[in-house]
Amino acid sequence: MPKVLGEAERGDALRRLPKWQSTRNGEAIARSFTFRDFNEAFGFMARAALVAEKMDHHPDWSNSYKTVEVTLSSHSAGGVTELDVKLAGEMDRIAGG
Repeated sequence: MPKVLGEAERGDALRRLPKWQSTRNGEAIARSFTFRDFNEAFGFMARAALVAEKMDHHPDWSNSYKTVEVTLSSHSAGGVTELDVKLAGEMDRIAGG
């Protein structure tokens, strides 16, 4: 089981992921992605889903037209782990920054 990041480790990770923020008393990280249109948002979700499936680590997310809201937390560990940080970085890469 992945280890939950401590406050300092989570802070370091968020400095590397400046568009993400801590939520739920540090038990998750979240970001809102906004695209040009629904097609672009859905394409992002499809590409991110393939990465998440390979990692066996799945996001909590929702889509409304051109916006995708993402919350990452390792539920089995009870908080943010390196898996969440890695998936967040991959999502940033897929979205183009």
